[in-house]
Amino acid sequence: MPTEKDIAIVLRTVDFSESSVIATLFTREHGKISGLAKGARRLKSSFDSALDLLGLCRIVFLRKSSDTLDLLTEAKVVRRFRLRGRSLAGFYAGCYVVELVTLLTQEYDPHPDLFDLTDRTLERLAENENVPHDVLAFELGILKSLGYWPSLDTCVGCGCEVVPQRNRVFFGLLDGGVLCPRCRPTRRSVMALGENAWRVLKDSQSVEGSEAKDTTGTTTNHGSWTEWSPQVRGELRGLINGYIRNLLGRKPRMHEYLGLLT
Repeated sequence: MPTEKDIAIVLRTVDFSESSVIATLFTREHGKISGLAKGARRLKSSFDSALDLLGLCRIVFLRKSSDTLDLLTEAKVVRRFRLRGRSLAGFYAGCYVVELVTLLTQEYDPHPDLFDLTDRTLERLAENENVPHDVLAFELGILKSLGYWPSLDTCVGCGCEVVPQRNRVFFGLLDGGVLCPRCRPTRRSVMALGENAWRVLKDSQSVEGSEAKDTTGTTTNHGSWTEWSPQVRGELRGLINGYIRNLLGRKPRMHEYLGLLT
């Protein structure tokens, strides 16, 4: 059986025995994989303490059949997640990022663009400088990458163009987009979104080129996180929290820590 090589982000590790671990990894070319790393807990092994949470490593593995774990044979550190400063916000945010990747991606479904976005986001979060901005940018990026971007221009109920009424629009969390005044009363889980927050989302939707490839993609014609009012930041945080929660069918475990990011 030929070996496979890839670069990977460590999403999760679970002790399997006194010397081995099961690692869930997000690789660039193979997507999410789960593998048994025999001997990884030993001081001297072919894994060189490379399977640290949020870390980046190069791996060698044997791909097994669909009903068994892959076998990790080697891992070498490329970059560890080293948090700067005393605040834990960057670490909590990093854990949230890998939780989203774990929950929203499938085994062996590669998304190189999402891998690159995740890698850059974790690198920025370790700097602990603009954590709320980086988290929101990642959330918007993963929704775009995986095809979950909401409809922001036309009503998801009837397809008509939606324009703000009294400086707000209605967003259907279950429906995945904005609703016109006629369709809104027939839907559940609807929240009002201020016009400014709506326009910020519309701007981020149209970011292209080099900006779209960077986690600074939420710098829009309406400014960036630090320039937005507390009301806009709160509305965006509430909308994305609710949208992702409904998308997953449950609340992400790390959501309770996002209060630190507003």
